[in-house]
Amino acid sequence: MKKYKNLYQELCSEENLDLAFKKAQKRKSRKPYVIEFNNNLNENLKILRDELLSERYKPRPLRTFVIRDPKVRKIRKSYFVDRIVHHAICNVLEPIFEKRFIHDSFANRIGKGTLNAIKRFDKFKLKVSKNNTRNCYVFKADVKHYFDEVNHSILIDILRKKINDERLISLISKVLKNHSDKIGMPLGNMTSQFFANCYLNELDQFVKNELKAKYYIRYVDDFIILHNDKNILENYKEKINIFLKEKLQIELHPTKSKVLLLNKGIAFLGYRNYPYHRLLRKSNIRTMKKRIDIEDYDPICEFLEGWFSYANHANTYNLRHKVTENIEDSFPGRISKLHMDRMIKKEAIA
Repeated sequence: MKKYKNLYQELCSEENLDLAFKKAQKRKSRKPYVIEFNNNLNENLKILRDELLSERYKPRPLRTFVIRDPKVRKIRKSYFVDRIVHHAICNVLEPIFEKRFIHDSFANRIGKGTLNAIKRFDKFKLKVSKNNTRNCYVFKADVKHYFDEVNHSILIDILRKKINDERLISLISKVLKNHSDKIGMPLGNMTSQFFANCYLNELDQFVKNELKAKYYIRYVDDFIILHNDKNILENYKEKINIFLKEKLQIELHPTKSKVLLLNKGIAFLGYRNYPYHRLLRKSNIRTMKKRIDIEDYDPICEFLEGWFSYANHANTYNLRHKVTENIEDSFPGRISKLHMDRMIKKEAIA
């Protein structure tokens, strides 16, 4: 297997750090900390580059906050200059590791978003069920406390399969240890999202090459396998859990990982998926209602633009119509008839 050398020098290049800055400030250019950094951009990037080249760079302590969307999550956020370093790392590593990722690994990859994963699910369920003429079973699985349980030593060993550059390995270790000494990665870091795929690529390879599972989709730490034989999926479940425990020191969630009949509805990526249709999960609808239960029109409208794009991919015409009517009643004259019709009439079921 080919290993890559001299990556650290590439990471520290002016071109890479400039690109990393542009990525880090994307959609955040009006934030005060971005404006401040940008006011003296060349000097700030030079200081960062010098710190990296001399290996004096040290990540700042993470800041912690809690989000509830829809469930409670503790997010640990890095300072802006550290986020530039995270992007610089990913710029160098992503082209190398992307080649090793399977086609049906989704999330945090170009062209591999939620919608593409759902479309792939739709294609698989038709193949396995032979256009809904026979039963289709789905092994729906979730890795227990995934980001909290990633083992640093195992992750570094995985990265070493392709990286032969101790300075880069040392930098990655610094980033990991800034969260904890031995296990766990912060949800808010760009590197965490990338390393999450590297770590579970080991599972992907096992499922595809050892188990020979044909209809497998993974989205971060959620994954599904489809088959017309329930017993085969139960066997997969047992073997996968053994593999995760022995090789990666993580495990399947005991209550969220089970084999189900597609006809009963499979909760995956925010939707409840059936043979012929797709619904939004009730928790998603509750979250939406909470978000629009305010008196300011502009943030409601901005939120609904994005939410409707997401809801369009489920059977939600009546729901969207009702929500839009409620907004029109609450803010008479603020939303045009044309805009309302455009939001509710588009049914984008794949």
